[in-house]
Amino acid sequence: MSMLLVHSPKDMVSDTYSEAWLAGPQSTQFYTRTYRADASESKAVIVFIHGFVEHIGRYTQVHPVLAAHGFNVFTFDQRGFGKTALDEEHKSTSSAYGKTSGEDQMDDIQWAIDHAKKEFPGLPVFLSGHSMGGGEVLNFSVRRHTSELAGVIASSPLIRQAKSSIFDHAARAAGGLAAELFPYTPIPTPLDYNALSHDTIYTNMCKNDVLAKLEGTLRGVLDMLNWGEALLTVSNYKKWPNKLPILFVHGSADQITSHDATKEFHDKIIANDKQMNFYVDGFHELLQEPAHREKLVNDEIAWMEAHLSKTFE
Repeated sequence: MSMLLVHSPKDMVSDTYSEAWLAGPQSTQFYTRTYRADASESKAVIVFIHGFVEHIGRYTQVHPVLAAHGFNVFTFDQRGFGKTALDEEHKSTSSAYGKTSGEDQMDDIQWAIDHAKKEFPGLPVFLSGHSMGGGEVLNFSVRRHTSELAGVIASSPLIRQAKSSIFDHAARAAGGLAAELFPYTPIPTPLDYNALSHDTIYTNMCKNDVLAKLEGTLRGVLDMLNWGEALLTVSNYKKWPNKLPILFVHGSADQITSHDATKEFHDKIIANDKQMNFYVDGFHELLQEPAHREKLVNDEIAWMEAHLSKTFE
């Protein structure tokens, strides 16, 4: 398969997707995109969850490829991020950058799945997430009802940081106390852009992305880190639905999220159908890694093709 990836994380005019503002949980207005496969080739729908301090505009290069292969995509700027947080004309008055929580994210994912099922009735539903979104789809799988899913894809999931770059455990404990009183206090979240990808054109674009701010909130960041690490505890990984297929993908040179933690979670869960794909020397943003992006998309398509008829209770 030949695939052209566009570097720019900025929004682009395109006829490959439809966009809409939809009311989700707590009447929050979400900026959404839907990439539709040709009706005669439509096989499934993917609900995609983006990562921390990013937005769905960064996936304009890959979601049309999935749609061209029969996989519809429904995706949205998460609560507290992208246009959902920053579009002054359309966003909810209560929305603010980084303003989210783990429970909010679980509710938002369920809303997105329900919407996708209504838009594409009768089609298998895959849940896919990257980085923070990867951690979210894993948490959703152990915390919520997942019988409606055909499979889960976790890309570079945030289970544990590769480096303790945001909060060490002592600071996290102090932050937890503060979060009880001031949950949505903004905090800086430093990022080494060069650790995202070997592609310097892409990393330079990210530095100038007006829809991505290097900040979060106490509650949002603490839940992201604590819920991720909690996946490795017996009370969580033992809740994995053993009939739910899962594909993990991670770069071996990821300096942002730990590939060792991904392997540890993969090894700990009891699942009838689990697969771990490592991409040698791959950085965090595998879809923007020149050496891996085409193979990664091919691998994910092949995996979903093999699970179109899978169901479980």
